[in-house]
Amino acid sequence: MRKRGYHHGNLRQALVEAALMLIEAKGPTGFTLSEAAKQAGVTPAAVYRHFEGREDLIAEAARQGYEIFADLMQYAYDKGQPSALASFEATGRAYLAFARKYPGHYIAMFESGISVNRTPELAEVAARARGVMERAASDLSQHIPPEKRPPASMFSAHIWAMSHGVVELYARNSPGTQSPFPPEDLLESGIGVYLRGLGLIDPDTK
Repeated sequence: MRKRGYHHGNLRQALVEAALMLIEAKGPTGFTLSEAAKQAGVTPAAVYRHFEGREDLIAEAARQGYEIFADLMQYAYDKGQPSALASFEATGRAYLAFARKYPGHYIAMFESGISVNRTPELAEVAARARGVMERAASDLSQHIPPEKRPPASMFSAHIWAMSHGVVELYARNSPGTQSPFPPEDLLESGIGVYLRGLGLIDPDTK
């Protein structure tokens, strides 16, 4: 990583990028602010001009990750329109794609222990990402009678949990958990089973 400092005019972002590299390599608790400062080419004291501590730095990395994630989810949803099923399935695949392409952000968001309510900005963008999947779930479940229809937040939470499980167990090379099936196939078949259970797709499709 090219060293950057004040003369580049964006030390704050340089520190976030340094943190993302360290998070990916060492985990969210495996590096110090001094290491992030060294990676960015500045003194440790300079970090405190922008961040109160390591958790503050990781929270900003998570916020930026949620911005990317929310945009990606929205793109997937829009690409699937006007089919509610295609939009819903696309948001599930987008989760897996995000985890693979942005591992540092993903870890900061979901594995660092940083609460999404740490800052109003982080809470807002996390809610935007969840909202896309909830909207996709709501669209797809309109054909279920109201008395049998699960809340969209529960529906989407089930798929979110399934997606997260596939990522954690099989898409990030966790030791001893290699799957005989591609993560994409695991996720698609799991979503298919879930949707069949709700009567949203025919038993002989997918």
